[in-house]
Order: sequence, then C-alpha cells, then structure tokens
Amino acid sequence: MEFTEHREPWNKGKLIGQKPPLKPKDIWAIRIQLQNGGRARDLAMFNLAIDSKLRGCDLVNLRARDITHANQILARAMVVQRKTQRPVQFEITEPTRTAVAAWIDKAKLKPEQCLFPSRLADSPHVSTRQYARIVHQWVSAIGLDSTIYGTHAMRLTKATLIYKRTKNLRAVQLLLGHTKLESTVRYLGIEVDDALEISEQTEI
Repeated sequence: MEFTEHREPWNKGKLIGQKPPLKPKDIWAIRIQLQNGGRARDLAMFNLAIDSKLRGCDLVNLRARDITHANQILARAMVVQRKTQRPVQFEITEPTRTAVAAWIDKAKLKPEQCLFPSRLADSPHVSTRQYARIVHQWVSAIGLDSTIYGTHAMRLTKATLIYKRTKNLRAVQLLLGHTKLESTVRYLGIEVDDALEISEQTEI
C-alpha cells in the first residue's frame, strides 16, 4: 500500500486572481472622506486614478503639463505608457478637473513639475510603493479590507463600469491601452458565457 504525502495547497488562505474594482458607493465614500479631511493631493490623485485608468507607474509619473494647457485642466489628455511605450488617451471629468486644479494651486506646481511630488529629495514624484500604501489607506478608511483592494482596483474600476453598461470590449481595450483584446478579457475577468453572449449579438 502506497502512502502519498499530503500537501497543503500553495494558495490556501490566500487571495489570488484579479483584485476587484471599487463599487460606486465606495468611490463616493472615499471622496467624501478626502474632501472632509481637506486632503487636496489625495482627492486629486484618487479622482485622476479613477478617470485615467492608468497603471500606478504612469499615474505617479504625470507632470502638470501632461494634463494642463494655458493654466486650464484639459478635458482629455494623452500619455505614453511606460510598459508598452504606446500612447493612451483618457478623459478628465469636471469633478476631477476641479480637484486637480485645487491641488496644483495649493502646491504651486509649475508645468514641468510632477503632479504628485515626493517629499524625498532624491525622487521627483511619489513612488509606486508609496502610491500603493496611499490606496490601502483610502480603502481602510471606509472600512474595506485593504488586502483585497490594490492600485489595480483604481485602474479597473471605471473600465469595469463602462463594460457593464455598454458591453463594448473594444472601447475598454482602447481606454486601458491594451494591445490585444484577449488582455482586456482577462483583465476584466469576463466569463466565457458572457463573451459568447456578446459574440451572438454581433452580426456580420
């Protein structure tokens, strides 16, 4: 009789897979927290993270000139993604423009300066690690489990809402700056049945 060694699954008790997006009620709860706390930088960062759908490395690298023109916050902006070296466009909604303008004014930022400067002398902007800590603070402050939500939740939130409302994968692919539609499908965690339903509704 053979005895097989019993091994615990490597992922037992661990959260794996895609981090979930924030729900609309969570977005508003975080905004209210930041507004009531007078945290101009964090409110601008949060709103811009949701609107832009940028990866953390691209968000922290934004300069004031990337989203402004003649002292006005742009309604649309474009940046070259560091990961793919491909440009991606994003919208900046009115609440976000208001928050970003207030932060730029408060911090007295010049066009060439990073939008979210670091307090460290040897770094021009907040690091991606610091950004991750800030996101954890936001979600913890409204009672969410910070181990479940990460910086990717910021990137995924609006993309998921757009997909749920429109079922337009191509639009979401463009907004996320993905080179392949398959990447968008995986990123959104779309189930096969859902994908087939969309396909069935597409006439050729």
